[in-house]
Amino acid sequence: MNLATHAARDPLLLIAKIILYVLMAGLVLGALGVSAGGVGMAFFTEEIAAEFASSHVSFDFAEVRLAMVGALVLIVVLLAMITAMLWLLKRIIDTVGEGDPFVPINATRMTIMAWLSLAVQIVALPLAGLATWIHNVTEMDDMETAINFDSGFDGNGILLMLVLFILARVFRKGAEMREELEGTV
Repeated sequence: MNLATHAARDPLLLIAKIILYVLMAGLVLGALGVSAGGVGMAFFTEEIAAEFASSHVSFDFAEVRLAMVGALVLIVVLLAMITAMLWLLKRIIDTVGEGDPFVPINATRMTIMAWLSLAVQIVALPLAGLATWIHNVTEMDDMETAINFDSGFDGNGILLMLVLFILARVFRKGAEMREELEGTV
């Protein structure tokens, strides 16, 4: 089926796919940018340290460089996990568009998304800790922009994880019931 026919049949699915593609592209570009920043820190350490020293920021860049690189790595990991979740969601939307969402693979996809949601929560904790430590060590309060870090567990992320696990069971059971029904007909 071509894209125009599909869009005419269910424009909401097309809009959802477009939004997911835009979000995934943004996440990939963000991950590339953060990765480039990490590589830049590795190759231009002296230049970055000199720039911070000339801007009257009172901290030693060498002292926090490893923590900054660690934070950048964790950010890339988070962005990759969120991108994977969106890709799995797009695959589920594909099956809805095909008219057959109650397939066993969708239950598996939702289970993976739930585990990824938990992993995002877990990776966010050390990232928040590193960000808070960097903020405190570098005395960023002297800078023009205030930065706030939330280091707590996100209730919405936990709720998302629970909903995904439950929906995975619903989809798994729906696929089983459909197979049983088809076997009796």
